[in-house]
Amino acid sequence: MSDDVLLAGFGAKDPRLTGAFVRRFQRVVFGIVLGVVGDAETAEEIAQQAFEHACRCADAYDVRCGPVRTWLMRITHNLAVDAVRIRRIVPVHPDGARQLVASLAPGPDQPAPGGQSTIQLRRSLAGLPDGEARAVVMAAVHGMTAREIADIEGIPLGTARSRIHAGMTHLQSLLPANRDDHE
Repeated sequence: MSDDVLLAGFGAKDPRLTGAFVRRFQRVVFGIVLGVVGDAETAEEIAQQAFEHACRCADAYDVRCGPVRTWLMRITHNLAVDAVRIRRIVPVHPDGARQLVASLAPGPDQPAPGGQSTIQLRRSLAGLPDGEARAVVMAAVHGMTAREIADIEGIPLGTARSRIHAGMTHLQSLLPANRDDHE
């Protein structure tokens, strides 16, 4: 099957075509990420993100912009480079979410990512369990991987991943949808 057909099936979440798409490109995607980040565990996470991004954006693929392989490699490379750029050693003491949440922005009235005011974001983060709030801030603000969060928190990798996912899901439900209230 052509790459275009596999991508269409991947975007449509067809199990057979999804498996074929991933098998066709998994080695090259992982290889690109590993070459950029230099760490196999981080490379696995970023490769997974690349496939997730490709699945979400499959319908936006335009054959006139080049082959599927080139499109996927560009996504992969960009994610890997972004990960390297934002990864930095940030000492984080796991004594509570308040200090991490306070690091989001210097002023309370500055807009935060997603159009929410910093106050709204801080309030919503304060509504999360401490472990989830720390995981969300370490991942989203400080650019840490689940492995780094697990190491800092002294928890298993799966628990770190679960906290990030649960925290993001919970946070999304707490943030007001498309409102522009400034307090």
